Amino acid sequence: MEKKKVVVGMSGGVDSSVAAWLLQKQGYEVWGVTMQIWQDEDPDQVEANGGCCGLSAVDDARRVASRLEIPYYVMNFKQDFKERVIDYFMDEYLKGRTPNPCIACNRYVKWESLLKRSLDIGADYIATGHYAQIEHLPNGRYAIKNSATAAKDQTYALYNLTQEQLSHTLMPVGAYTKDQIRAFAEEAGLPVAHKPDSQEICFVPDGDYAHFIEENSGRKIPEGNFVWEDGRVIGKHKGITHYTIGQRKGLGLAMGRPVVVTEIRPETGEVVIGEADAVFSTTLRANRLNWMSIPELDGERRFLAKIRYNHSGAMCTARMVGEDEVECVFDEPVRAVTPGQAVVFYDGEYVAGGGTIIG
Repeated sequence: MEKKKVVVGMSGGVDSSVAAWLLQKQGYEVWGVTMQIWQDEDPDQVEANGGCCGLSAVDDARRVASRLEIPYYVMNFKQDFKERVIDYFMDEYLKGRTPNPCIACNRYVKWESLLKRSLDIGADYIATGHYAQIEHLPNGRYAIKNSATAAKDQTYALYNLTQEQLSHTLMPVGAYTKDQIRAFAEEAGLPVAHKPDSQEICFVPDGDYAHFIEENSGRKIPEGNFVWEDGRVIGKHKGITHYTIGQRKGLGLAMGRPVVVTEIRPETGEVVIGEADAVFSTTLRANRLNWMSIPELDGERRFLAKIRYNHSGAMCTARMVGEDEVECVFDEPVRAVTPGQAVVFYDGEYVAGGGTIIG
């Protein structure tokens, strides 16, 4: 019987490297691919800014592929990444929202673009080093399932994958803890066994989003007014791209007590400030929905909902309020519901679906 072929997206990190090793041990014909997404042609700049996908990532991934004796390629996805991730990221911030670029990258670059190209060259699957699992459910749907380790779980950032994408995806790392993955890397003699994890957004490694946006959008973001919730001007801010809902630090306001950003108004350039408890709410709405373990939301359903990557989740009741809009009412108030971020609904261990928060 002919071996199934799988293209492993290799970032040069330990997780994707072990994913390739695990699949090889499971009997797949494995090909390694690093996705070239950096925009700058200057090698020093690429290395400084490339994050998990810079030149050292290619070197590390190539060494792992050599160790595993698998074919290795670098594929150019620069244009896809610029349009689908970087331009979207900048546009959302300029509209006063806080995007999650990893979710966009997963859906439209790591899966849509890589999967198409992989299928075109004869692969049956793509695979990644994400801490998540995929199951084919009794109802016929494919769904993302929580990983074996809550500490590293990455299911939140994968809610937007389609049924077609999931049916051609393998995630072998999700069945193990990080310690087990590092132990596998040592066992396999992989040169990245002790490489530290990448934390930052890969194209903004210094975390200065506002500077990145000014530099790459060609737009000077003007200073504006901090205003209290009743409209009083209480100070000057550095530009709306410096702030997000719920932010407490770095405001430069001497109020004598903790205050937070409660709203960003791109049309007036105002950043609204309120008391620390003003960012707690019990309701949110979201659109651009993608249902996963269920084909659609029919009537009211109970879910555990996460409203940001590091949110532990809160119980809610969800119902459709439009063709592509869901309303979610939480049992207890949640902090800093942020437009532009994702809400992801969990039905037990499985991702039921999710969408983009609009308010």
